[in-house]
Amino acid sequence: MARVDPLSRESLGEYEESFGLVEEVMGFVPNSMFTMARVPNLLSNFQALAGAVFTNGLISPAMVQMVANLASAGGGCRYCQAHTAHSAERMGVDEAKLAELWNFETSEHFDDAERAALRLAFHAGQVPNAATDEDFAECRKHYTDDQIAAIVSVVALFGYLNRWNDTMATNLEDSPRSFGERVMADQGWEIGNH
Repeated sequence: MARVDPLSRESLGEYEESFGLVEEVMGFVPNSMFTMARVPNLLSNFQALAGAVFTNGLISPAMVQMVANLASAGGGCRYCQAHTAHSAERMGVDEAKLAELWNFETSEHFDDAERAALRLAFHAGQVPNAATDEDFAECRKHYTDDQIAAIVSVVALFGYLNRWNDTMATNLEDSPRSFGERVMADQGWEIGNH
């Protein structure tokens, strides 16, 4: 159960346009947004930052979601793992590939470029941060420095989201919960405190 009650969507009319955009992409509005709205200016500024991270065009939207998933795995946030895998599937990533995200190092579903980005994301998502010079050297074989900065921006954004959602015990919405239970449970995913 959430540790802080979210505000109702109906009480946040000034955000309705942005909620509609989020709902179009994700299929729902995350409960975390309804809790962030309790802090003046936080939700609008979070949405601006998330927009820059998600839509900069440096890495594909599907890669953004997979990087976010592995960063969240490194940070231990089950809420964000379910969200990002569910969003990746909505963006066309094959369900079999998503079921293998935690096995990206050995799974035939991933190429060397994806492995390099996902390895950096997983290492950088850990506390303490476990990213190495070797992680960056491997990424440079496949990505420009701008693209690597974009990968790290996803990790950093999800560092915030991982702490927010795990600390608040944000209630996981039905759609990503069902996806997590159906696709990721065999790899060890569970709902945790969400």
